[in-house]
Amino acid sequence: MKKRNKIIYWTATIFLSTGMLAGGIQQMLQIGGYNEIVTSLGYPLYLLSIIGVWKILGVIAILIPKFPLLKEWAYAGFFFVMSGAFISHLTVGQPFTEAIPSLTLLVVIVISWYFRPTDRKINIGNK
Repeated sequence: MKKRNKIIYWTATIFLSTGMLAGGIQQMLQIGGYNEIVTSLGYPLYLLSIIGVWKILGVIAILIPKFPLLKEWAYAGFFFVMSGAFISHLTVGQPFTEAIPSLTLLVVIVISWYFRPTDRKINIGNK
């Protein structure tokens, strides 16, 4: 893996992990303004605890070595949650600025996934 790609991967992955872990803890504990956000989007509050726990587990899956299939699931889960958040903000008519944090994390998810090292990818094909 080229040094540039490794730097891009780890920068994006650390940003992603920090954002998801901080959000996951706040959501799991239902603090930090998330109750108001989720309520304004029309979702039940118990969804916060579920998403929070899954975000924390997803961060662990992405950061630990090996387990490439588990990493794929974690990236997919992050993608679904952040794209859903982005679309939810826009669908209920909130200003675009309210959707920027989820869009930012969505872009970072794709960057981290795309630049992940070979040993963190599923080996498909003949080698």
